[in-house]
Amino acid sequence: MKGIHIVATGRAVPKKIVTNDDMSKIVDTSHEWIVTRTGICQRHICEEETCTTLAVEAAQKALKEAIQKEGIKPEDIKVVVVASVTSEYSFPSTACLVQQALGLSQDTMSFDIGAACSGFLYGLEVCRSLLMAQEGKYALLIGSEQLSRVLDFTERSSCILFGDGAGAAVLRLDDSLYAHRAWSDGNKDVLYCKGAGQEEMKLRMEGQDVFKFAVRVLKQGLDTILTDGEITIEDVDYVVCHQANKRIIEHVMKKYPGHEQKFYMNIENYANTSGASIPIALDEMREEGLLQEGMKIVLVGFGAGLTWSSALITI
Repeated sequence: MKGIHIVATGRAVPKKIVTNDDMSKIVDTSHEWIVTRTGICQRHICEEETCTTLAVEAAQKALKEAIQKEGIKPEDIKVVVVASVTSEYSFPSTACLVQQALGLSQDTMSFDIGAACSGFLYGLEVCRSLLMAQEGKYALLIGSEQLSRVLDFTERSSCILFGDGAGAAVLRLDDSLYAHRAWSDGNKDVLYCKGAGQEEMKLRMEGQDVFKFAVRVLKQGLDTILTDGEITIEDVDYVVCHQANKRIIEHVMKKYPGHEQKFYMNIENYANTSGASIPIALDEMREEGLLQEGMKIVLVGFGAGLTWSSALITI
């Protein structure tokens, strides 16, 4: 099986930062209440920005790095996939708007996928498969969310959890170790948002049910992908989970004693950015010099659908 190589990454977040103290002025909460239950200290919220502008900015940063590294040209990008559930339009897709904004060729296949917080991981396999089928050179995969558009700011248990942002990656095929898994179960009761034309289009979540589900499937996804890759946790350099809740990740970390330091977390600065959380984390890790060539990284996430997914990649 051909693997996938992350050539370059980029991220974009809104200028406006909303702290926990700011949230306490909106709903009955406090910094202590939020941080002890979630690990979140702040989030970025769109004012002038949109899901599309964030996606374009993150993609531009990733492309700039890819050009410097491998000298790619716009016409080398043959696939644009945007993972998002908060696009401004039901149609056209955010991916088509990104393709036009970046001046990419009209023969670039561009579309969105709606796997919620699992979207970026679903997108890895989608891009890999399309590059193999088309014999394309590069794909652009973006997770971009403007979740503030669908939050009910009178519901403290959910509005404190989410933020806006985007992360992007330029991808190409290679022969490195790779494995991918994805699941879904069709649950529309514990985490959902009604669609276009509905009277109420706000995010609704049963927090305890999602927490229990997340703890279970993150471990399942991690264990399954290690088995598929015929490696153990000892062979992994980093595990990057969907940044939904610090307590969820800590529950999973405890299942792998002695390897807790491998679990990267940045939720305190961004909150839950859905499909953008993993690519934002990857871009931060690259910027911090944590990711070195040859490292084995496990990515694992979960989201509405309910969906969950995991991937093993080699940097």
